[in-house]
Amino acid sequence: MSITRINTTSKFTRIDKTRIATAKRSYVTRNVSIQSFRYLVEGNIIPKSGQLLLARVDRIGQHARLEHPSGRRAHLFIGDEIIVSYGHRYAPDQFLSEMPKTLDKCELVASGGIASRVITKHSKVKNATKITPIGLLADRDQNIINLDQWTLPDVPSQSTKPLIIAVTGSSMNGGKTTTAANIVKGLTNSGLKVASAKITGTGSGLDSWKMLDAGAYPVIDFTDIGFASTYKMTTDEVISIMLRQINHLSSYAVDAIILEIADGLAQTETSALLESTAFLENVDAVFFAAAEALSVHSGIEWLQKRNLPVIAVSGALTASPVATDEARNICRLPILTSEDLISKNIHSFILDNIPEVKLHQYE
Repeated sequence: MSITRINTTSKFTRIDKTRIATAKRSYVTRNVSIQSFRYLVEGNIIPKSGQLLLARVDRIGQHARLEHPSGRRAHLFIGDEIIVSYGHRYAPDQFLSEMPKTLDKCELVASGGIASRVITKHSKVKNATKITPIGLLADRDQNIINLDQWTLPDVPSQSTKPLIIAVTGSSMNGGKTTTAANIVKGLTNSGLKVASAKITGTGSGLDSWKMLDAGAYPVIDFTDIGFASTYKMTTDEVISIMLRQINHLSSYAVDAIILEIADGLAQTETSALLESTAFLENVDAVFFAAAEALSVHSGIEWLQKRNLPVIAVSGALTASPVATDEARNICRLPILTSEDLISKNIHSFILDNIPEVKLHQYE
């Protein structure tokens, strides 16, 4: 947990409760008690990832709505005040952004509520929504509030662990979330209790709501461990998130845990996690999601070279029968459609394909 005390040159302003209550609050801040918002802090401050701020909307761009903690996406208007978190973002189909070095104007780079400084963007998206930080939010002791002060309890490792299945993919929009949600649905259809966690990415509730709707419970993500995003985190930090999530969900005595890993194999944090000993030791089976056939060949080869237990392919490509056939022509692993994944037979398929070294504990 990081507690940041402010230097004496900073300006503290007591926050009016009505002002905080009427500000539009973002998803990533949902775990923080509104009662902790006591002061606005201004001055020559270098913000840190995970710190909360009150900001004003100056110009509407790519993100015209802000995801509320409830899941509702609130429309933004110029002049709105919003409660968001500082953070980095890595999104090949949207923005690459980094932490600002001052409290000057910046951008809203994710609808889940990330304030950041855009480095570059995809040519097909609009410019980011422009915001002006009004001040960092601080508690009654005048310490800047950070998401890592509001996290799930650190649960000890369980003596027995559930079946752990990971979904990774070729790219940002390879169909990982849909694949993971369909596996959740299939396993719940077979009578299993299933939980879900997203290890990496940028804070947003959309994936969590989808897992809940598919039947998973509990559903958590890295924001529940205290991070607005995982871009630029060390490998040890990402591994720690995964292990804390597994331990927390295992304490609910679920039969299976579905882990989603954001972005594609080429992304630094993703590849580092997948190459770690901790991932190999804890994950029983891997599904690979892809948007096109050719990436299946290179993706499966990448995973198999690292001895990862990849057992099947799915993803956005299965929406096209032609692309599915192409993938089947260049990959020996099963290519599973959404209908295959939601079938109650998916449980027996997974058990039949888990490598022998991992299968004994589920027999």
